[in-house]
Amino acid sequence: MATSTSKFDLNAWFADVASQFQGLNPKEPGQWPLLPKLAAALIVMLAVGVAGYVFVLSDVQAGLDAERDREPQLRQDYHNKLGQAVNLPELRKQKSQVEEYVTQLEKQLPGKAEIDSLLSDISSAGVGRGLQFELFRPGQVLIKDYYAELPIAVKVSGRYHDIGAFAADVSNLSRIVTLHNLNVVAPQGPRDANGPLSMEATARTYRYLDAAEVAEQKKAATKAGAKK
Repeated sequence: MATSTSKFDLNAWFADVASQFQGLNPKEPGQWPLLPKLAAALIVMLAVGVAGYVFVLSDVQAGLDAERDREPQLRQDYHNKLGQAVNLPELRKQKSQVEEYVTQLEKQLPGKAEIDSLLSDISSAGVGRGLQFELFRPGQVLIKDYYAELPIAVKVSGRYHDIGAFAADVSNLSRIVTLHNLNVVAPQGPRDANGPLSMEATARTYRYLDAAEVAEQKKAATKAGAKK
């Protein structure tokens, strides 16, 4: 019995495929053979994919990379805030303590109406120690951001221990008073060897600003900011 074997002719197949791409009319793609249509569709799909990546996905990828770069910082911020949240009760307690301390300090600052009484207390502290005031002259008030400073030029004479006790009494006043630029001078000459010492200093006291002064400070700060 005779059998016939059909063999696939690869050259003929390539020739057939090539013939389908010959003589194509670009104005009438609907009349093209199947293979040119499939090839054209594949090229269009690739072109759309590349254009989509270039104009759309590239921006998305850039945004993704930027967010990925932010991840370590966000993790660090998270850990910091987590630590603050864990320690929140202790932080609130410390805040309350600081506010209480500030309130106590503010109570040690006299108001404008109390300055005269404070000056009298300083003078009385010296007289009470037997010192002789040669100079007691309040200077120009210096307005700071949150308080006012009043310098007082002081010159007293007396015994060494009395001068030291006077300085201690001033530091223990209920209101804040500080002594600066202290200069103690011994008697000059043999006749004054046992005479009184002389002390020159600048006493500085501080007071809080009243409402009008606070408003003036804010107004001045606003003007300074506007000039910048």
